[in-house]
Amino acid sequence: MNVQNNATSRIGSLTRIQWLAVALVVVTGVLHVYAGVVEGRIPVALAGVGYAGALVLFFLDYRRRLLYLIGIPYTAVQFPLWIVAKSEYGMIDYLDKAVQVVLILVLVYLYLNTPSESAGNTATAAD
Repeated sequence: MNVQNNATSRIGSLTRIQWLAVALVVVTGVLHVYAGVVEGRIPVALAGVGYAGALVLFFLDYRRRLLYLIGIPYTAVQFPLWIVAKSEYGMIDYLDKAVQVVLILVLVYLYLNTPSESAGNTATAAD
């Protein structure tokens, strides 16, 4: 029961900028899954699933600062892949890329403004 209370308190203590990041991840993740299914491009759908996995880890409070750091190149690498892989661009494509630009900026902000994990939480060779 205590584990459930801890998880609830962690979710309730998210900042506005963290909720913005969650919303942006949901939007781009859903757009990727949708585009991947509609266009029959499995890698695009898998990118959306990757965002879902990151959300699960985020809500489990698993190394959020590392998630922010990994999320930056994960999102940024999709721009050149999108340019190379797509032959036609629609409004949804541009909306997704706008969301991803904002997401990258939010992730950079969160990474830079989140304290690193305390040294007390790391295991030493003697442990």
